[in-house]
Amino acid sequence: MTVRSRSVLCVFLASVCFSTGGLFIKLVPWSALAINGARNLIGAAVIGIYLLATRHRLVFSRRVLVGALSMIGVTTLFAVANKLTTAANTIVLQFTAPVFVILFMAVVYRQKPGRLDVVICFLVLLGVILFFVDGIQAGNLAGNVIAVLSGICYAGVFMMNTGEKADAISSCFLGQLAAGLAFTPLCFRETDFSLPVMAAVMALGVVQVGGAYILFSVGIRHTPAVTASLLTGMEPILNPLLVAAFYGERISPLSVIGSVIVVCSILTYNVCLSRRKESDRENGNRQEVLS
Repeated sequence: MTVRSRSVLCVFLASVCFSTGGLFIKLVPWSALAINGARNLIGAAVIGIYLLATRHRLVFSRRVLVGALSMIGVTTLFAVANKLTTAANTIVLQFTAPVFVILFMAVVYRQKPGRLDVVICFLVLLGVILFFVDGIQAGNLAGNVIAVLSGICYAGVFMMNTGEKADAISSCFLGQLAAGLAFTPLCFRETDFSLPVMAAVMALGVVQVGGAYILFSVGIRHTPAVTASLLTGMEPILNPLLVAAFYGERISPLSVIGSVIVVCSILTYNVCLSRRKESDRENGNRQEVLS
């Protein structure tokens, strides 16, 4: 197997691991904060072992620390939202993160959005409106709002993990360690520590948090951008399917329509953006050869 094939496989497996979060959180009858503390502490231990094994030094910079804070927000809000609304609503609304990146870049860095950016923002907003109409009818409004906030934090992760002095794996480790230390004591208030519950908690920490981030960080290095964009788009599709199959949760027709609009819009945007970057890179290399 070539390096590229192994990398693509790692990104694929990472997406599968990420997608198990909704199901395992539903299966654990603890508070959202207790679940988040336990899974992050276990995830931090897994990533810590990986850092030691690969001799990867932790990076401490403003970007890394802001990325870690964003990571705390993502994991905490995701867990809370999963308890208040459907797994499908939670993951799809979190998947709107690229739209918030566009908005942040426009407001903070005065980077004018292009025509594609504006169209995608409009389509995603349309899909989100359908979620909120459905949320009012089904009593899931609070969960939907928190899921959108999780998407905003996820946008912060994307922004802070790129650029000079950024290090994605350091941000993941520090954010998970901090969330684990802050919220794990809440586990002592829980009463159900049966084998199935503890197995689900361990799966969240080892598979959905620690293992997934390691696989993604390894795979993304040599995976083409378009391929990575398509593979990461599996998460908002697999997540609700797993919950529906093993937990019996169903989503309304309005949420299904909203999901299709949001997921297809973001996937199209990621693919177009990746192809544009590859084209610009090829043109740049061609100009260097000619000069």
